[in-house]
Amino acid sequence: QVQLVESGGGLVQAGGSLRLSCAASGHTFRRYAMGWFRQAPGKEREFVAAISWSGTSTYYADSVKGRFTISRDNAMNTVYLQMNSLKPEDTAVYSCALNERTTASAKEYDYWGQGTQVTVSS
Repeated sequence: QVQLVESGGGLVQAGGSLRLSCAASGHTFRRYAMGWFRQAPGKEREFVAAISWSGTSTYYADSVKGRFTISRDNAMNTVYLQMNSLKPEDTAVYSCALNERTTASAKEYDYWGQGTQVTVSS
């Protein structure tokens, strides 16, 4: 059984930074692509970023491009999301997900973490 556990969320002022982590267990982490998604209250879940199994390919939503960076450490079975220049509209629950291929489509991801809250104050 795959388990994904996010951490690193919290409250930060606009312009600040946070780094989210997602630790994976119960699977061969290094063989799978990983993605980050977010969901704000009253809104649909949206794609944030994805990274290939090797880490050589990354993809970002236009809304975070240039501010967020996704990375992974396969030796540590962990994927990260470095978030800089945070804006109030980045406030959401952020969840990581695991899939066989790199995609922005949430429905294609097989396993999900429980999420971590990120709140950006103005």
